[in-house]
Amino acid sequence: MELKIEKLVYGGEGLAHHEGATVFLPYVLPGESVAAEPIETKKKFVRAKLNQIVVPSSERIAAPCPYFAVCGGCDYQHIPYDAQLTYKATILRETLRRIGRVDWAGDIKTHASPPYGYRNRAQWKVRPNKSRDGQSDALKKSFDIGYFRANSTVLCPVEQCPILSPLLERTLKILRSALSAGELPRELREIEAFANSSDSNLLLTATFAGFPSRANEHASKIRALVPEIESLLFHDPGRERMELDGSGFVTCEAAREQFQVGHFSFFQVNRFLVDELVNAVVADASGTLACDLYAGVGLFSVPLSRHFQRVIAVESNPAATRDLESNASKVATNITVRTAEVERAIERIKDKPDLIVLDPPRAGLEPGAAARLARMGATHITYVSCEPPTLARDLAVLLQSGYEIRCVDLFDLFPQTFHMETIVKLERRA
Repeated sequence: MELKIEKLVYGGEGLAHHEGATVFLPYVLPGESVAAEPIETKKKFVRAKLNQIVVPSSERIAAPCPYFAVCGGCDYQHIPYDAQLTYKATILRETLRRIGRVDWAGDIKTHASPPYGYRNRAQWKVRPNKSRDGQSDALKKSFDIGYFRANSTVLCPVEQCPILSPLLERTLKILRSALSAGELPRELREIEAFANSSDSNLLLTATFAGFPSRANEHASKIRALVPEIESLLFHDPGRERMELDGSGFVTCEAAREQFQVGHFSFFQVNRFLVDELVNAVVADASGTLACDLYAGVGLFSVPLSRHFQRVIAVESNPAATRDLESNASKVATNITVRTAEVERAIERIKDKPDLIVLDPPRAGLEPGAAARLARMGATHITYVSCEPPTLARDLAVLLQSGYEIRCVDLFDLFPQTFHMETIVKLERRA
């Protein structure tokens, strides 16, 4: 197909039309003429792969990463960073209007990040190396490390990753060399690494297909290779077996607060913007009661406790709740922690909150939850979203239930990708 790219849409793809069908394909820019090949065809819908840029956009740049468009991690390395921000704001506004009929005509304030070296968390897949004839080299105990190729479970081995923090990229190279030399267990299938806010210490979780023998020896070997490891966890999910070597957590600083973050807890992945994100949520907030729903380790609960008489923090992940309780106990006595699904917990909150903070996963709120939240009657709701389509869906319910938007902020926590973080502040109409 010969296509003219019309615009970028959420998901990292460009949109074009061909013979009455809407075509989606990645790694393009608006205005470009391209040659593409269909890989999925439905009625009036085609997903395609890019074969050739026939007429490139004047904005197009060379991607700095040699694995771009092969590895499935990045979508926008062919776009200058300032242009990425502009496109994301446009995509956010259009997604709110198209999915939620939320016609926000006001400003979308964008918060930029350094475009590379920002990620403090990585998940690396480990697979047997391939010999020249394509056969597995597992018997020689040689392994590759990297990411899955785009839209597949085939490994893309990598020697570098420019979006990683310096400590994570250095760790990747060390582990790659050890795996290539057959120095790590053959059962290893994934390594997740998380660096603290100063990029000086690591949580490292090693996942195995069968728990390795001589685990203590392997742990000592990995610690010798990567001395920045604060805590090392070996995990065999098939047998539900875990062995911990270390404290079980690292300490991260955000907005002048200290947070314990464990192996199975979530923390924001952009090491440069987390302070700004917290300050945006907490700014001008005060009152009697704040509810922090999907609270995680307390990234918002802890600073909110300094502005409210009471904070109710709700989190369903037991591991994150343990960190949340520890973080709360160190700084405040006015935080009540509840380990529960948000949809059940809100039924037990009888007092009217002054503020509700929502930071749900990509799936957004559960069906019916937005309407129930609206019935709580909070004066203000701050919705922190990592997925514009579900944000649009939930905002539509809240707007129909008596709220109006005060402001919209776009935090570019994930440069070079289509992902974005959005903060929408709502106020109950008088």
